[in-house]
Amino acid sequence: MKVPNHIAIILDGNGRWAKAKGMPRGYGHIKGCANLENICDDIKDLGVKYLTVYAFSTENWKRSREEVEGLMKLFRSYLKKCMKSAEKNHMRVKIIGDPSAFAPDIQEKIRELEEFSKDYDELYFQIALNYGSRDEIVRGVRKLAQDVADGKCTPSEIDESLLENYLDTAGVPDPDLLIRTSGEQRLSNFLMWQLAYTEFYFTDVPWPDFHKEDLIKAIEKYNSRDRRFGGVKEE
Repeated sequence: MKVPNHIAIILDGNGRWAKAKGMPRGYGHIKGCANLENICDDIKDLGVKYLTVYAFSTENWKRSREEVEGLMKLFRSYLKKCMKSAEKNHMRVKIIGDPSAFAPDIQEKIRELEEFSKDYDELYFQIALNYGSRDEIVRGVRKLAQDVADGKCTPSEIDESLLENYLDTAGVPDPDLLIRTSGEQRLSNFLMWQLAYTEFYFTDVPWPDFHKEDLIKAIEKYNSRDRRFGGVKEE
């Protein structure tokens, strides 16, 4: 089985999963967070080098105050636990998105986690927090425009590879496989630039119930496809 170099996952269905069990939405987020720790172990065991997950979008602030506050509490706990996971898996962790909207203590935990894990290289784990692809591109273009204004580069030098250096994912290869759980079949403003040639896999399984066997099914489906770029089959 050929394993993708980079898998991206939209972690969907936590709230609906909890509601179906007669539990509050926050319970689903807690179970989904615990499942993410397990999937990180599975991803590494399978030999995947890069994992990027969509954990909190720029649109998620519109949810109820109670749910957002619960998610912030969960982030505080998870970012702390993630240090142990990073150490166990020799996993470098990077937060993509705009962390400036978070409380100062969460921003500090993000800095601590990234600093703690910066020298690990067996798994590269990107967590999208307060992330939106359109926002990412706008922020990147602003930085690029400022560099042009400062004379660091010229408009004629701008191409795809240069712009990519200004995105949150600079230095990270594009995903080979995108997985979205819980039945929805849309990107929801996630990695729209980076997913240009990515294979998509949609499953009805909600994220808290998505386990190693489901991950293997997604990879097997990925292997069954003829990946072509410009009409040329990938070897």
